[in-house]
Amino acid sequence: MYRTFSEVKNALSAGRTVVDIVNGYLSAIEANKELNAFLEVFETTALQQAQAVDTKLKAGTAGKLAGVVIGLKDNICYKGHHVSASSKILENFESIYSATVVERLLAEDAVIIGRLNCDEFAMGSSNENSAYGPVKNNLRLSHVPGGSSGGSAVAVSAGLCTAALGSDTGGSIRQPASFTGTVGLKPTYGRISRYGLIAYASSFDQIGPLTNSIEDSALLLEIMAGKDPMDSTSTSRPTEQYASFSTPSKQRIAYLKEALENENVDAEVRQRLETIIAQLRAEGHTVEPVSFPYLDYLVPTYYVLTTAEASSNLSRFDGVHYGHRSTQAQGVEETYVLSRTEGFGPEVKRRIMAGTFVLSHGYYDAYYTKGMKVRRVLQDKTKAIFAEYDLLLLPTTPATAFESGAVNDPIQMYLQDIFTVHANLTGNPAISIPLGHHSNGLPFGIQLMADAFKEHELLNFAQHLVATTP
Repeated sequence: MYRTFSEVKNALSAGRTVVDIVNGYLSAIEANKELNAFLEVFETTALQQAQAVDTKLKAGTAGKLAGVVIGLKDNICYKGHHVSASSKILENFESIYSATVVERLLAEDAVIIGRLNCDEFAMGSSNENSAYGPVKNNLRLSHVPGGSSGGSAVAVSAGLCTAALGSDTGGSIRQPASFTGTVGLKPTYGRISRYGLIAYASSFDQIGPLTNSIEDSALLLEIMAGKDPMDSTSTSRPTEQYASFSTPSKQRIAYLKEALENENVDAEVRQRLETIIAQLRAEGHTVEPVSFPYLDYLVPTYYVLTTAEASSNLSRFDGVHYGHRSTQAQGVEETYVLSRTEGFGPEVKRRIMAGTFVLSHGYYDAYYTKGMKVRRVLQDKTKAIFAEYDLLLLPTTPATAFESGAVNDPIQMYLQDIFTVHANLTGNPAISIPLGHHSNGLPFGIQLMADAFKEHELLNFAQHLVATTP
């Protein structure tokens, strides 16, 4: 199947229709059902959209994304279609409006093919927490694809759609990109509207693309980015031509000494990073270690603050307003208790309880207030790094994908995000690019991070790195 937009354009130039392209993806999805990447395929509306785009192509009025087929993570709303955040509590819920990102993609004639499995309410690092079963890694079925956007990453890696949308709260786009050999981009907080994204932790969540090429990520960002009156946290800063690349000037690049020396980092991941550092120095870039003494505070701070926000955000799913309502309940209180007990999975319950404790009287200052202070320290330290350097280079994940069921301890699972939560705590843009291949046969990503709203520089250098790295 077509793995990039340039392949789609070549097929259209050779006389293929968008209907042909969509049918090809539909066949691929059917043939790869065992991956459990798609929760629902929008076959009827996708083919209707494809026919409409074919008509526009003949008339010469088609948008920038004509022929691109996109999958949506199951926490992004699409009017008239189901969305469940991979949770029983929202089973059979049909969205009454579309997310801003969906409207912007459809306006440029993208075709939306279905909704993709994810960890329930985007809470997880392995895609084993979905109420509808785990997603399998297409590169090795016995292994996890990463999470929470595991279905999105697998759909792109396996060629079941041209690109997919995910959401990244603590690495949920970049970590599965690392495990599946794809490109995962988390833009600056506020660069893309969150309107129509089912919230997990509102000050961390950011929608972004998963693709097989940096060009496709840049183009999708270009189309989705920009101010949205429906999201007060979206930025009014002007967007750029992210998909226009040029040879970068000599860059000043930092890498975190503590990340490279971390005992949890696989030896081959460390070695690959050292090789890339040597290559960049040979090209004339300045690459220097910087000290970041807060690495061990990232994951605890992240989980204190995100669980607090999740506790607040998920209170609306109560069996009364909408969603699953227990048939066993008698009376108001039992309706609330049983609906939420039956509707939420174990990991979501764990985080709601942790967040409720963090926000509770007597503990608020000790945990939540202190967490916010630490977040400010992290932001200040990161700003200081970017005052001196253009980019930050670090691993995306400590190792390659692990076997399904291999990580049972919640704390060990949370530590899978040790190198990705940084960008969410500080709001910076970050990208995982598939530049590593382990002797175990699985890929891993290398992560680049830039100063806030410097996506163009980030993508441009990532493109250069992919083009010049053997």
